Amino acid sequence: MKFVHIADTHLGLAAFNKIDPDTGMNLREKLVYENFLAAVDAVIRERPDAVVHAGDLFHTVRPKTRAYTTVLEALDRLQDAGVPLILIAGNHSMAKTRYTESPFAVLAYHGAEVHAAYRYRYERVEVGDTVFHLIPNMLEAGDYRVAFDQVDLSSSSANVLVTHGLASMVADKKLHTIAEHEIDNTMISDDFDYIALGHYHGQVQVGSRAWYSGSLEHCTYGEIHDRKGGLVVDTATGRVTPLALPKTPMYDLGTLDCADLSAGGVADAIAGAVERVAAPHAMCQVTVAGVGRETLRDLGRRGPACAADRLLDLKVRAEVAEEEVPRLAGGDLAGLDYVAEFGRFLGEKHLPPEREAYVLRKGQEVLKTVIRERQEVDDAPA
Repeated sequence: MKFVHIADTHLGLAAFNKIDPDTGMNLREKLVYENFLAAVDAVIRERPDAVVHAGDLFHTVRPKTRAYTTVLEALDRLQDAGVPLILIAGNHSMAKTRYTESPFAVLAYHGAEVHAAYRYRYERVEVGDTVFHLIPNMLEAGDYRVAFDQVDLSSSSANVLVTHGLASMVADKKLHTIAEHEIDNTMISDDFDYIALGHYHGQVQVGSRAWYSGSLEHCTYGEIHDRKGGLVVDTATGRVTPLALPKTPMYDLGTLDCADLSAGGVADAIAGAVERVAAPHAMCQVTVAGVGRETLRDLGRRGPACAADRLLDLKVRAEVAEEEVPRLAGGDLAGLDYVAEFGRFLGEKHLPPEREAYVLRKGQEVLKTVIRERQEVDDAPA
């Protein structure tokens, strides 16, 4: 069988503050929908026997209406092409209790051939000459092992495992999202002809026959150097071929030496880097090195206006020049609200909502603890 492996499409993902003037929709969200449908068309042109989606079709467990209609339109196109869809629920779009209706239940009402696993259990699906062993995102990490032990390998057909989680080979790449589970490395078994994995957003091989296809889009700047797209899999030959698919581009514009430049000079240097970007609506990251703290504050106040029209987003990273910083007296420290400052800092990083909430909660807990301990030391008798 020849099939295309994709994952982590995160339909409904919105970011930044740009609005599409024609629809009033968040522009980032709109581009995610458009690129997904263009990717479906590209996949169909490969003439696969099936499409395998390894989780996180939707960005949330309660998808937006446009996310639903985009999936239904994709199913129309797959149905017209005669291509079945095999998919599992990932941690973003998996209901968190057994009593909450899954968003995937709606797909059963479409006329396309859809095999969706989302009921917290192992499911076995046979399509053509291949048996797909589906293990969706589970409520508890131990549930994966229980489901895996129920796998019934076929002796006469190709066997493909489809699951969603973090393999031990990439355990250092935790996303710190809700219901993120690690996959027992014994599940990455050569007993399967192929293992289609979802959750990790980079396209990478983690076993002799196990691959993450990666997400279609760069969902955060932390993924700026990750390979994206899909994988064309041939179970007869074992060949796995990367498939480039449409996405919103994300570029690293490199490091600019801004030592001794004023805020205006730094802004001009950033503008020059942005001018070299030809792709419309690109997301770009640039690093400015050697800037002083006061220059950085001035730059923040004026903002790199050059990005307003040309880019979807511009992230400016700073390598601040070493400066003599006077120690603040206790009264000066007391006048700063570090907890609030941390919240404002985090809000500028455009993290996914779940991750931002996690980092904000943990960061504020640490800051409050440190401030309380510092106060206890200051209040202690000499």
